[in-house]
Amino acid sequence: MILELKDLVNPEEVAQLREIASQITFLDGRATNQGYSQKQNLQGDPQSGGGERAARLVAEAYNRSREFRDGAFPKRMAPPTLARYGAGMKYGPHADSAFLPLPSGMLRSDISSTLFLSDPATYEGGELVVHVGDKSIAIKYAAGSAVLYPSTTLHEVRPVTSGERLVSLTFIESYIADERDRAALFELGEISAIEGDRMHWLSRMRLEVVRQNLMRRWSAG
Repeated sequence: MILELKDLVNPEEVAQLREIASQITFLDGRATNQGYSQKQNLQGDPQSGGGERAARLVAEAYNRSREFRDGAFPKRMAPPTLARYGAGMKYGPHADSAFLPLPSGMLRSDISSTLFLSDPATYEGGELVVHVGDKSIAIKYAAGSAVLYPSTTLHEVRPVTSGERLVSLTFIESYIADERDRAALFELGEISAIEGDRMHWLSRMRLEVVRQNLMRRWSAG
């Protein structure tokens, strides 16, 4: 399931993150994927104070988002990292690592997320492309919006031909590891929310019993 989180951060927060990005040190992105020549980007130094402040700001935005909680069922999240793509930079087709080392232990990457921080009118190219079967889905959202997509998918960032693409990246370990199960639970929750008071209260509660019991079953182990 690919899910857009519209306005995950507000315009003031976007401005703060852009200001932080203008001040912190960026490192060669190949440090996190050594030996892969198709990764050509810059990533914020996680040791810099500004980088830590940006990570906190973005993490707080995810944590307050109902759509994020309902779509990701988050258990743990990697510290968000700023990434910058200038003209000519790209990230060729790749798979995200299944496990990411964190101070608290290894994180299993179930869901990847990109938060867009540049106005899409200010740069050409740079679309995030998620390959699903024989289809390719190109994503380029407004500044402040984010996308969730399964870490299990083949995906890439097309070359930026002009301007600069600034994003924040993170990975989520979900209580519901299987992406099909997460999608089913999300749909059940959406049906309940959309129908609301139009459903007989007993029918709505029976639906909620099924949803909660599926969460218990699919999160076990």
